[in-house]
Order: sequence, then structure tokens, then C-alpha cells
Amino acid sequence: MSIAIESLSAALETMVAGLAASLVSVTSDRMQASGFVWRTGRIVTSDEGLAEEGEVRVTLAGGQTVAAEVVGRDPSTAVALLKVDRSDLRPVAMAATLPTPGALTVAVGAEQGAPTAALGMVSLTRGPWQSMRGGEIDARIELDARLRRSAEGGLALNATGQAFGMTVFAPRRRVLVIPAVTLGRVAARLETHGRIARGYLGLGLQPVTVAGGGSGVMVMSVDPQGPGAAAEIHQGDVLVSWDGKPIGGLQSLLRSLGPDSVGKLLLLELRRGGETRQTRLHIGERPLA
Repeated sequence: MSIAIESLSAALETMVAGLAASLVSVTSDRMQASGFVWRTGRIVTSDEGLAEEGEVRVTLAGGQTVAAEVVGRDPSTAVALLKVDRSDLRPVAMAATLPTPGALTVAVGAEQGAPTAALGMVSLTRGPWQSMRGGEIDARIELDARLRRSAEGGLALNATGQAFGMTVFAPRRRVLVIPAVTLGRVAARLETHGRIARGYLGLGLQPVTVAGGGSGVMVMSVDPQGPGAAAEIHQGDVLVSWDGKPIGGLQSLLRSLGPDSVGKLLLLELRRGGETRQTRLHIGERPLA
């Protein structure tokens, strides 16, 4: 038994040591997180662990600290991309295959240039899902593991030492993993465009119940320069149908305004003063806050 435990311990030590050169500490304002080398000169970290503004610095393996520039960030998928003026950092090879519940996992991060590690287990693996902010995430993976706050933005490793995603915190300190496929897709868009486009209606909406027991959303405000105003939607209108389908609720409507919705032409059905009307709306791109 002792030999088996010693072998497991040695294997875990080797696993963590093998990733140490690709892990970094990310410091911004009074926040500290982890990150990893995605491509040459590019660091991926957690958007939640990154301050809204101010200087960002990255501490490399061994303790050297360098300035970093925010290339882009996407709160809806918790992914942020940084740029560092270093071409000698080793990118992490990510595995697309996901572990199943019950599989052991090691969550690795960095703190002041040294690696951190936590042993855990995959407690849940499900299919694609949308975050509350409308982000498209390719799989929902939850870990039963206790992570240091500074480890957010680090890597989740499978039993063979391959990284399969980035660790982030969900409400009540649950640990989620943003899978490698999502990281690659979002980071590539951030590198090219600096942000992830989101659909924009230019309407302030509130859920209501319509006559007959159905659901809809009432227009509480209209951006005069937005797509809703261009479609001649007025304050007080009640939207009941979206592209030929009943509106199931405000959250489902907002979640449909993902990157692929920008530019789409919709047929909307609304009620105004007891009359049913139809209008066409071109979904715009949400302006920068």
C-alpha cells in the first residue's frame, strides 16, 4: 500500500512540475489570479480574477515579473486574454477529451512564481450550456475540489497530466472548468477582435403575462439610436413572438443574443393598444459600456 501511495505522490509531483513553466501569477489592482501560456506571448486567465482597470502584471515561473496588456475579455465565458512581450514561454497543449464523473483531477495554478496544486474529483460533466450572461460554453464540468482564490484561471489536469480546461469559481465557491474547446474559440476571437460581439435590441424589457395566459416582454425603454427604435417599437409595446416562436421568457430571449445573432433579421409580433402588429428588426451589436 505504501509503495502505491508513494508512486501516486511521485506521479502527481511530476505532473505539476511539468506544467510549472507554463503557469503564471496575474496581479491587477488588489486582485490576484493564475493564468497559463496559450500561445507565444499570449496568456489566458479568468476574467473574474482580473480587475476592471489599472495595471496588470504577470509573474513567471521563477519569480520574474513583467508587464501585461489586456488584449480582450469576455465576462460571459469568464475568459480574458493578455499579451506579454516574451517569446520564450512554453504554451500549454490542451486536450479536447473531457473526463467523466469520478475521474481524479489536479487543479494547478501559480502564486508569486511558484506552482500551486489541489487534488479533486470530477463531480459533474454535462453538455453545452449558456452562462447567465449569455456565454456559449461547450460543456459544463464541475469539480469537487478546494481551490485557493489565487488558483482561479489556472488549469484542470486529467489523470494523464493533460490540461482539459481552465478553473473558475461559480457561486458558493463551486469550481467549474471552462473546457479547452471554449477557451480556444473565445481566445482566438479576443485576439482578433478584442471582444466578443453580443446582440443588441436597444430595448429595456420586463417579463409580463399576456391575455390568454401566455408570456411576453413589455418594452420599458427604447434607445433612440438602437435597432428597436429603427423597427418602430414603442415604449409600452408587448413582444409576444420572436421569429415565429412564442417568447418563453426574458432570460431565454437575452441568451439568444449571442455572437451569431448580430445582423440577423427577425420578425417580431407585438401587441399595442389591444392590437396585434408585426415588425422586422435587425439585431445590432451591443455597444461598449
